[in-house]
Formats: sequence, structure tokens, C-alpha cells
Amino acid sequence: MLTGSGFEIISSHLGKLENLDLSSNNIFNDNILSHLRGFSSLKSLNLSFNELTGSTTVNGTFFNSSTLEELHLDHTSLPINFLQNIGALPALQVLSVGGSDLNGALPAQGWCELKNLKQLDISGNNLGGSLPDCMGNLSSLQLLDVSENHFTGNIASSPLTNLISLEFLSLSNNLFEVPTSMKPFLNHSSLKFFSSENNKLVADPAAFHDLIPKFQLVFLSLSKTTEALNVEIPNFLYYQYHLRFLHLSHNNITGMFPSWLLKNNTRLEQLYLSENSFVGTLQLQDHLYPNMTELDISNNNMSGQIPKDICLIFPNLQTLMMAKNGFTGCIPSCLGNISSLEMLDLSNNQLSTVKLGQLTTLLFLNLSNNNLGGNNFWGQISDFPLYGWKKWIVLDLSYNQFSGMLPRWFVNSTDLRVINLSKNHFKGPIHRDFCKLGHLEYLDLSENNLSGYIPSCFSPPSLIYVHLSKNRLSGPLTYGFSNSSSLVTMDLRDNSFIGSIPNWIGNLSSLSVLLLRANHFDGELPVQLCLLEQLSILDVSKNQLSGTIPSCLGNLTFMASSQKAFVDLNVGFESWSIERAYYETMGPPLVNSMYSLGKDFMVNFTEVIEFTTKNMYYCYKGKILGYMSGIDLSNNNFVEAIPPEFGNLIELLSLNLSHNNLTGSVPATFSNLKQIESLDLSYNNLNGVIPPQLTEITMLEVFSVAHNNLSGKTPERKFQFGTFDESCYEGNPFLCGPPLRNNCSEEAVSSQLVPDDEQGDDGFIDIDFFYISFGVCYTVVVMTIAIVLYINPYWRRRWLYFIEDCIDTCYYFVVASFRKFSNFRR
Repeated sequence: MLTGSGFEIISSHLGKLENLDLSSNNIFNDNILSHLRGFSSLKSLNLSFNELTGSTTVNGTFFNSSTLEELHLDHTSLPINFLQNIGALPALQVLSVGGSDLNGALPAQGWCELKNLKQLDISGNNLGGSLPDCMGNLSSLQLLDVSENHFTGNIASSPLTNLISLEFLSLSNNLFEVPTSMKPFLNHSSLKFFSSENNKLVADPAAFHDLIPKFQLVFLSLSKTTEALNVEIPNFLYYQYHLRFLHLSHNNITGMFPSWLLKNNTRLEQLYLSENSFVGTLQLQDHLYPNMTELDISNNNMSGQIPKDICLIFPNLQTLMMAKNGFTGCIPSCLGNISSLEMLDLSNNQLSTVKLGQLTTLLFLNLSNNNLGGNNFWGQISDFPLYGWKKWIVLDLSYNQFSGMLPRWFVNSTDLRVINLSKNHFKGPIHRDFCKLGHLEYLDLSENNLSGYIPSCFSPPSLIYVHLSKNRLSGPLTYGFSNSSSLVTMDLRDNSFIGSIPNWIGNLSSLSVLLLRANHFDGELPVQLCLLEQLSILDVSKNQLSGTIPSCLGNLTFMASSQKAFVDLNVGFESWSIERAYYETMGPPLVNSMYSLGKDFMVNFTEVIEFTTKNMYYCYKGKILGYMSGIDLSNNNFVEAIPPEFGNLIELLSLNLSHNNLTGSVPATFSNLKQIESLDLSYNNLNGVIPPQLTEITMLEVFSVAHNNLSGKTPERKFQFGTFDESCYEGNPFLCGPPLRNNCSEEAVSSQLVPDDEQGDDGFIDIDFFYISFGVCYTVVVMTIAIVLYINPYWRRRWLYFIEDCIDTCYYFVVASFRKFSNFRR
């Protein structure tokens, strides 16, 4: 936490100091540079991760030094004119200013005069435009990193063609156009590392296809091009023989698997060809590749069997990913015997049998979705090897045909973070041994035949996502999950749980998705749900819940959230092989560019949530799930009025309150639900008129108030309400107007009133109209009687005799009753 004061005092006493590292402090003093000028012999200065804001210059320049060779200013919030006013630094060889908030176009003066510069890192800024021609003057440049900016232009016409001393060049994450032939770099005989991810590959004329480059690359990445070319693999690769790392993923490259790459480059360590369009079988060279550690050919169109000798060809594999192809037949049993194998993903193929070895070092196993054409994984999961599970992190055997009881032997795996055994045929209970999985973050046992109670002890504090839907689980939710405060998704749909929804659910402060559909829960909906500020999807439909709907649910936001859509478990597998190759090729790294080349694998899943809206059962996943929000309380026994506070849920996309016993009026506050797409209030006992303000909801696709006791005129047929047919209003005998066949009389139209959300009634007739009508009728009758008696003396006498007879009758009745009561007491 040094602040910079005091350097003026000590600098005069350290005239022979050559290396000064002040990185990661709290230095923001604008005069720090003037204090540092006393270090007259300084060769290396590191001020990275400080806040050098303001006018950090002396006499208009940043720093003048005839001895300084290395200057590191990464993440320092440099002034915008820094590169232009960098100063006289004739000995400077290394300049690193990555992530320093530089923006705009690169200036054509200042930094371009650093003729002895060998390494330049300006990555991670907001620089844009084309590379200036003066960059071509940096003839000594060996490393250049301009990645993660907004540079544009075709590389073929850039000054990079003149920098033939380059050994390392990173252009990734820009807007460059990079020719597939690599023609601009044909004469760069020193080039060893080339990275151009997330740029645009452009095809060259046919004349350039057979050009032979002078460089021999060690590292090449052309992954994730912004526009897939749908071409064959670049021709210049036929002339590369020293490759150790080749990344060509996400390019839609066509053709057969390039087995010649293996033949030409016997030192290959990492080969990433995923998400292309390779076809045919996996043909491997009859040669030993002891250096190959990572092979990824997933997401292609390859077929046939996995070569049985793959373990002999690649004996030191750490990562093997072949998912989403069309591989058939057996999984080679020798894969379980590769002592270095940590990750194995053969999911989404048509593999038929599995006979793996001991799997002693495996951390990640995904054999899911090999369930096509009758080629399934049959049998007991206990047939799997029982050794080595203590190191496992991820286990995914979903979408297969495993049967029998849930396995218990992997609960001793203290590092197990992910278990996915969904869509199999497991039966029996969830054993108490699952309570030992203290680090579990993702659990999916859905769509099996599990039964019994959830153990009350099962409440891993790190659990984030739990899916137990479509089983036969029963009993109350006592204390299971009560301590899982990190839960984001709780999916218990389609089971036989009973009892009330527990109050401790309000303690799950991170809960975003709560799915309890189709169980036997009863009692009231707990008000503790109102404490779930992150809640965005709530489904408790098809239960026996009763009581009133808590009005406090209207205080929640039900906003979009990406946390419920993407499962990021922060589980990574790092590889240090690129760093080792850099050391061997270029020596110790002087800037951070080398560290951005690694392909660390992160365990990420895309969550899938099933939710009913628009009268359909949809699967939401990925970004779409992130934006989804909805409430489904249908098919229960809720009573009384709909809380008008629900009109505050302005981000809500779906609301279903159908098939309950709700009374009162439709809240006029629903007109505030500007984003809602589906609103279903059918099959209740709602009364009054439909608020005409609802026509202001222009996003509504599905609307139903059918089978209630509503009256008056249907909403005006404009905007979305012009698309709703008769079925949306049927079963309301007192409703009239289009699209219904009942035409409204003028009196009915003129007397239609907007319902008062705060004073609902439970009758068929509008209460105000009833009071007015009764008062008028009563007054008319009394006045008529008075007038008749006044005009006709005969009827007046008869009326008086009638009153006198009534009085006499009442008197004698009271006297007789009193005497009988007195005799009874005696």
C-alpha cells in the first residue's frame, strides 16, 4: 500500500540502482516520475497495477532516461496521450502497457521512435483504427501483442509485413482480416508464435495457395473466426513441421480428418479441431506421439469406431474430447489405463459398450447421451471400476440405460463437484451416504425411478443447482437443502412430496428458480418466499395449496439473471506446456503475452429449465433462460382476491393463476405489466368488468379469462387484444361484445364501470348498481302508496282499520304469551 511519498529523499542515495519494482501498490502521485529521475542507472522499472492518473509527465514527456531498458505500466490508467509523449528512451527494449485504458487511434509519433524496442505489449486497451505505417520502423521488434483491442484493416496491407524480426505475434480479438495463406508473413523466417483468434479469415486467390512460407511455427491459433469460411484446412500447414500447438476450432473447416498433420508434426502436444465439419473416420498414423497431451475433435461429423490402438499412439494423453460426433462401437478399454488421463468426454455419440480400466487419475468423465439406435449402455453402474474415484471432480453418465440402485461408492470422492445421472433407470432411495458430498455444486438425478424421502442431512453448503424432477420421491421436505444457501435452482417437479412448503426456503437467498410443480404440497404459500430477492421463476402448479396469495410477492423484481442460465463451477484444468515451449524458444517471458495463449478447460454447463407458458411446456436454456421470468400458481385451491401488488412485477413475462378459487375483480394494475407475454386467469370465480386499460399491454400473446363470472363489455379490439378469439372469454355469461356472440346493449355499455382493485365483491351484480336500483324502487313504491291514500278516502279508512287490527293482534299475542310464561315458572 505504498503511496509514493519519500522517493525524492531516497533516490539521491541510490544512483546505482538498476531494477525497481513498485507494482501492485497504491501509487497515484503525479510527481512520482520526477522523484524517480534520481535513479540515474535504472534499467528496469515496473509500476504496474497502480493508478497513474492525471498529467503524469515532466516537461511534457512521460520519462527521459538513457539507461532504461524495460518499462512495465500494465493496468495503470495511463493518460490518453501517453504513447505520444512517452519521452526519449533510446535504450528501451521492452514496453508493456496492457490494460491501461488507452483509447483512440495509435499516434504516428513518440512511441514509433523507439528504434531498439524488441517487445511491445499494448493488449487489452480500447485502441482502434488501422495500425499506423510508422510501426514499420520498429525493425528490431521480436514480440508484438495488440490483442483485445478494436483494430481494423487487412493484415496484407499493414506495416506488419515489414517486421521480419517478429518471433511472437498476437492479433486476437480484434477486427482484422487475416488471409488464409499467411502471405503477409511468408518472409518472416523467425516467426514461432502466431495467434489470431476472433478475427476474420479471408480467402486468397488460388495463386497463393501453394506459397511456401519461410517460418516454422511452434504455436498457431486461428480459432473462432468471426465468419466461418466453409473451406478446407489452410494449405500453408502442409509445410509446417515444428508445430507443437495447433488450434483451429470454431471455423467450419471441411474435409477428412487431417492425419497428415500428425505425420508432419511429430512433436504435437495440443491439437484442437473442435466445431468444424470434418467427416469420415479417425485415421491415425502408425507412429508413437509421446508428446501429445490434449486432443479435441468434438463437434464434428466424424463416424466409425474409435481406433483401438489410440492408447498406444497417444500414451500420455491428459485430455481427450470426442463429443458430438457419430462414433460407434466400443469405447477402447485401454483408455482407463492411461495413467495421465484426466479428462474424457465421449458424450453425444452412438457408442454401444464401455469397458474402461481403473480410471485412477481421471477427474472428468462425460459419457452422456449415447442412447441412439438401440446402442445403449446397459447394466448395473456397479460394473464400473471402483478404483480411483477419490480424485474425481465431474461425473456425467446421463442419457443412458443404467439401472439398479444409485451407486454409493463414489461418495468417498472428497472433490466431487458435479454428478449427472439423469435420464437413466435408477431406482430406490437417495442414500444417506450422499450427505458426505460436502463439495457438491451440481446434482442432476432427474428422470429416473427414484423413490423414498430426501435425507434430512442432505444439505451441501456449496450446492448451487439441484434437479430431482420426474421421479417418485415422496415425504415432506424436512431439512433437506435447508443449509444450501448457495442454491440458485431447485427443481423437484413431478414427484410425490407432501406436507407444506417449508419456511426455511426463505433462507435460500440466492434462489432464482423454484420448481415444485405436480406434487402433493398443501397448506398456504409461505410468505418467506418474499425474502427471495433473486427469484425469477416460480412454479408451484398442480398441488393442493390453499389460502390467499401473499401480496408481498409483488414486491419482488423477477428480473433477468444470467446466473441461472450458465453453470460456471470454476473448475479448471490448467496446462503449462505452452509456457514451457515459450521458455525453450524465446527464453524467460518479459511481458505477460505468453500467458494468454493457454487453453485452460473450464467445466461449464448450460442449464435447461422446463416451464409452462403460453399454454405450452417449453424448455428454456442458455441466454433465453437468463431473460425468462414467470409465476405459475395454477391448479391449486387459492382463494380471495388477486393481490393488486402483482401489477408491480413489471419485468414478468408469464403469469398463470388459472384453475383456482380466486374471487374479486381483475386488478386494473395489470396494465403495468408491459413485458408480459402470457396471462391466464381462467377457471376462477372472478367478477366485475375486464379493465379496459389492459389493452395497453402490447407484448401479450396469450390471454384468457375464460370460465369466470365476469360481466360487461370485452376490451376494445386493438393492439394484441384484436388477435384474441372467443375461447379467451368463454364461460362468462354476462360478458358481451366481440369476439363473443353476445351483443352489448347501449345501457350495458354506458353503465360499464372500471373495477376498484381495493374494494372487490363476490356477487354476480355490480353492487353500486344494486344499491341505486333498490333505492329508486323503494322510493317509487312508498310515494305511490301515499298518493293513493291521500286521494281515495275509502282506501284511507281501510288502511287505518288494517293498522288498528294489526296493533290489537300484537297486543293480545303479547299478553297471552306473558301469562303462559308466568304459569310455567310456577
